[in-house]
Amino acid sequence: MSRLAIKICGLSTPDTVGAAIKAGATHLGFVHFPKSQRHVEAEQLRALAAPVPSHIARIAVLVDPTDEILSELVATDALTALQLHGQESPERSAAIRARFGLPVWKAISVKTRADIDAARTYTGAADRLLFDAKTPEGAALPGGMGLRFDWTLLRGVPISAPWGLSGGLGIDNVAQAIRITGAPLVDVSSGVESAPGIKSVDKIMAFCNAASS
Repeated sequence: MSRLAIKICGLSTPDTVGAAIKAGATHLGFVHFPKSQRHVEAEQLRALAAPVPSHIARIAVLVDPTDEILSELVATDALTALQLHGQESPERSAAIRARFGLPVWKAISVKTRADIDAARTYTGAADRLLFDAKTPEGAALPGGMGLRFDWTLLRGVPISAPWGLSGGLGIDNVAQAIRITGAPLVDVSSGVESAPGIKSVDKIMAFCNAASS
């Protein structure tokens, strides 16, 4: 069985980046979306990613980004993948991957089994699918709100691409989530925060320990 992958998302300070590395995270996520309290500018992202060892993935999390925004971020040479968390179509996802030459992740908002089934449209257009909880209508953010969906919806579902689980994960439930879904990757943001947008070094360490146990 391959090693569980752990993504700590929404990092914005050197100490929390360091904590994620020390705790054994395999993927680090940096949000570039001004409406988010976890938003980091391109130069800040470059500085945060600079000390990260090459074997740890560095992912920009974006919401319906323009090519101009993508060009600015890719030019930092800090990234190993792009995560799309908006309404990007399979065609847009494929176009971004082709133009910018980086693997593309696509977040899939889930409330029902039909949402999971619909993710098949991204086969060949995204390198990884990330199943996240669907946010309420009119929500200001498409994710990172600590919401979870019914994880049993993923049981026995053939998924045509590498994938991960996100939405409402925390220290107390990540082991259960892995048992129920068999997720090869877990992604946490608000579940390791001491306040909205403020990551906790201790919670990052505890989450990684809980996920790996």
